[in-house]
Amino acid sequence: MTKVAILGFGTVGSGVAEVLSKNSQGIARRSGGEIQVKYILDVRDFPDSPFKDCFVKDFSIIENDPEVDVVVETIGGAKVALEFTTRALKAGKSVVSSNKELVANHGYELLQLAKANGVSYLFEASVGGGIPILRPLTNCLAANEVEQITGILNGTTNYILTRMIKAGLTFEQALKEAQDNGYAEKDPTADVDGHDACRKICILSALACGQHVYPQQVPTQGIREVTLADVAYADSCGYKIKLLGRCLREPEGKVCAFVAPHLVSCENPLAGVEDVFNAIAVTGNAVGDVMFYGRGAGKLPTASAVVADVIDIARDPKRDRGNQWGPGSEDLVISSDGLTSRWYVRANLSMDQARLACGEILPLARSGAPAQEAAFLTQPMTYPQLMDRLAGVETCSVFRVL
Repeated sequence: MTKVAILGFGTVGSGVAEVLSKNSQGIARRSGGEIQVKYILDVRDFPDSPFKDCFVKDFSIIENDPEVDVVVETIGGAKVALEFTTRALKAGKSVVSSNKELVANHGYELLQLAKANGVSYLFEASVGGGIPILRPLTNCLAANEVEQITGILNGTTNYILTRMIKAGLTFEQALKEAQDNGYAEKDPTADVDGHDACRKICILSALACGQHVYPQQVPTQGIREVTLADVAYADSCGYKIKLLGRCLREPEGKVCAFVAPHLVSCENPLAGVEDVFNAIAVTGNAVGDVMFYGRGAGKLPTASAVVADVIDIARDPKRDRGNQWGPGSEDLVISSDGLTSRWYVRANLSMDQARLACGEILPLARSGAPAQEAAFLTQPMTYPQLMDRLAGVETCSVFRVL
């Protein structure tokens, strides 16, 4: 029997307890033995919960109980969660987490600590929620050198952009709707400013390149500046606007990683990913292109991935799972300024001025556009080259075209 302690009884923590309970027979069959929740740590009381006898408020009870094999960390943040994760690993307990902030900032040190203590630190749910992606990267695609990862990594921003595209809502209206529906927090900063997607692409980058990539190394732009004018112009030429996290493997082990809105062709499968769904496209030098798609968040989808990690540990607690990476370095991540692509530009100038500045362009049109507003797609060039050509021009939007 494997005994589990769950830290935090919020959306994900309660989902983990629910999945372990309602799917207990199948889980026992697949893991080779029963998996039982022994403790749930939370500062709140849940007298009506079916797990009410499991609740404790003192982590040291869990830490010092030799019967606890796996600690499931669903607290979130990188303060208390870091302390409890560190203490659990040092106590010889494997830890399973859904906490992307913790993994993105402290993954290397926690993986090293787990290895030193002969246990595992697993975090499948930290990137794709219910979408399997980390284990496929380390196992199913292990024969490949991963050349590129491009993902719609945040369901909240994808929902907002979908509602802007399909319902004609402004960013502010779509954000309020997302909040009303429970898809966005009261403070949506982590989502709409791209920080959540940044943390996730850091974890994917670390697994792909074998070195820790820190959030502060990854340039990040959110979707606050996307307008209905941009949506209309993109639609006029067969594109949709998506917030993408991207990681490209560069020569000599370097990585180009960033988060930004992109124009994605409607012929690209990523363009069809709508609402709160996420998708991650991976290019391997042997397999070519593969894509992982599903619900990137939510109580039971995320719990599904967490419990899968628990089952993996229960099957073989001492196995090396090959999810280690190096410490990273200040010069590991290089700027996306050297990346050549087409660009979408919306600016206050005439189309003749746009041609004079940028050469051969594809003019775009929308109904109700102001006379002195030009929108167009450029020929492939780097961002610095584009900025040189637009020097002195009042630009409204500049997005890379995938």
